[in-house]
Amino acid sequence: MNNLTAPYFSRDNFKLYNGNCIDILNEFKDNSVDMIFADPPYFLSNGSFTCQAGKMVSVKKADWDLSNGVEENYKFHLNWIKACKRILKDNGTIWVSGTYHSIYQCGMALQMSGFHILNDISWFKPNAAPNLSCRFFTASHETLIWARKDKKGKHTFNYEKMKNGLWTEDFIKKPNTQMRSVWAINTPKPNEKKYGKHPTQKPIDLLKRVILASTNKGDLVLDPFTGSSTTGIAAVLNDRKFIGIDNEKKYLDLSIKRYNDINFKNERNYNFIINDNTDNYVQPYMFEPKQKYKKTKKKTA
Repeated sequence: MNNLTAPYFSRDNFKLYNGNCIDILNEFKDNSVDMIFADPPYFLSNGSFTCQAGKMVSVKKADWDLSNGVEENYKFHLNWIKACKRILKDNGTIWVSGTYHSIYQCGMALQMSGFHILNDISWFKPNAAPNLSCRFFTASHETLIWARKDKKGKHTFNYEKMKNGLWTEDFIKKPNTQMRSVWAINTPKPNEKKYGKHPTQKPIDLLKRVILASTNKGDLVLDPFTGSSTTGIAAVLNDRKFIGIDNEKKYLDLSIKRYNDINFKNERNYNFIINDNTDNYVQPYMFEPKQKYKKTKKKTA
């Protein structure tokens, strides 16, 4: 990565950049990233209201979430997706999350950019907020598109880990059965927001699964809309390298607090504590699930 903008924060395998994601991405070398997870603006802020913690609040998340019209929104998605494709390795994959406000445009942009779509995942939220208007179905899922850079590429998919891992947070996933394309995962837990929150923050359980499914230890994961860097936290906790980009320093500062928190605990081996019923330790759901092994009896002479 020549002439790269200086990181806003860098420590070990965790780097953050402040700026426009396309500008930053254009400084990276071709074919240098193993996997990208992107949670781009949904462009759903329209002056309406939703329910949050039992209260009616405005849907407007920030100016960056205001729609510029269908055509301009599509151009935005097409441009950042093309920038991501260039830096992905030939066997690399990209995940894009969104609601109906954006995900169809993202899917079209992926196909127009030459990506090969592998799956669409329905992230079901059992604890989703109710619909206040009572005029629509209650929105209780988001869609994740998983796509490969090259149709003929050989992407990473850790099938056995998905099938046999301990995914206790998901009541749909049954032990020793294939991982299906509907995932039941709650929204972020309180301890994931103890330093503050991003308006579109994803649960670490979701990113843990994405990362363990489609990368290997030592791989480089990039998030062009990193926000509070849940992607980065899940990556580092599972021995991956991470680069995050965001144009708002306040969310990068939040990311740093979250990173320093888990790094502090790792240095003291707190990550091995199973459960102390407090928010002061890294909970086990953040880590790679242990595989089940059958005990064998020792042969006697």
